[in-house]
Amino acid sequence: MMNRTIALSGIALACALTVSTSALAQTAAAEPAPAPNLTANVTLTSNYKFRGQDQDVKYESDGSMKTKSIKPAIQGGFDYAFGSTGFYVGNWNSSVGWLDGNSIESDVYGGYKFSAGGLDFDVGTLGYIYPGATQGNTWEIYGAMTYASDVVGAFTLKYSHTVSDDYFGWAGSKSGSGLKGTNTGYINLAYAKAIIPELTFKAAVGYTSFSSDISDQGVPDYTDYSVGLAYDFGGGLSLYGGVAGANKSGYFGDVNKSKAIVSLTKTL
Repeated sequence: MMNRTIALSGIALACALTVSTSALAQTAAAEPAPAPNLTANVTLTSNYKFRGQDQDVKYESDGSMKTKSIKPAIQGGFDYAFGSTGFYVGNWNSSVGWLDGNSIESDVYGGYKFSAGGLDFDVGTLGYIYPGATQGNTWEIYGAMTYASDVVGAFTLKYSHTVSDDYFGWAGSKSGSGLKGTNTGYINLAYAKAIIPELTFKAAVGYTSFSSDISDQGVPDYTDYSVGLAYDFGGGLSLYGGVAGANKSGYFGDVNKSKAIVSLTKTL
């Protein structure tokens, strides 16, 4: 999915074609190959946290939510860019365990990227789909702005806004709650800075503001956070190690507690 704490880089599935002739080769350096339109990724992680919350949960008889310190997940997806137009579509998937009868999250998204005034922008829409338990399905629109500098690193500010009545089983007609999740918002500030060419420091903080229908049920807004290091081994193999969690753990139980996370990603 787009902009998750630890997952979405690309595996090249198609090679861009370049044209050259022997005469040009003798008189000029070869032009760099354009970036591939289709990319994909696969990740194995020790724990999948989404906005600070564990996505593999065991519900106790008293309604409380329990998790394990290590609950591996397999993840992967692809992105397709429409040439140099800025438009893109994609899909991202992960094993999950918080909805009865469902074991996969499948996200679909599309958007438009452009640059202006020294900033990079990204606007789009994203749907979270749970095939075995559709009451979890949720649809958002989003907008992001990035400032990047070799000196200070890269800052990305992103806001996601729920446009569906359904919201991750908390609200919507499919949940049977009679509530609306529409207008739930999530804002996230992420930072990345290369320490050495192979090693990058990453940190992020986010805030979830629930719709009035959900908040009126006593569900508190909360803040999530993550911090860690990513190491690029070369050859498309990278390793991430860090910590992620959220506050309000007294209300949400174990799912918000800080957890150490290790993730291995392969790209080609």
